Amino acid sequence: MDTGRQGPSERRLFLLSMLAGVGALLGAIAVWPLYRYLAPQGGGGTTEQVAIPLSDVPLGAARFFDYHGRPAVLVQVQAGEYVALSAVCTHLGCIVKWVGEKRHFLCPCHGGQFAPTGAVLAGPPPQPLASYRVIVQSGKLLVG
Repeated sequence: MDTGRQGPSERRLFLLSMLAGVGALLGAIAVWPLYRYLAPQGGGGTTEQVAIPLSDVPLGAARFFDYHGRPAVLVQVQAGEYVALSAVCTHLGCIVKWVGEKRHFLCPCHGGQFAPTGAVLAGPPPQPLASYRVIVQSGKLLVG
């Protein structure tokens, strides 16, 4: 004698199942940006190089560019001597700025200072800026 009507326990089970599904979906949506932030960057092999014309990096100046999805900087510290560094401060990940008058990098977040070679001069950064290999070839600087 099935009348086609659901009892209170069946309705409650259905509503709880729907609520759990919606909760799981909202949880996944909330966690996804955190996962993308913490997960290592994919893409580009380690053999991929960035080419920058020599004329773009005058003596004592800095040229910022994108290297494997992260900010990087190229500096001509002395005539013909080029240094490529990560532009991400090792303290909290802020992007460093080049101070041309003082010839060093400054982290605007907490005042960390780096030499043109990436060494820590002052402030809270625990490590020097990461460096990249630079090759001068055919009027271009190849980074990587």
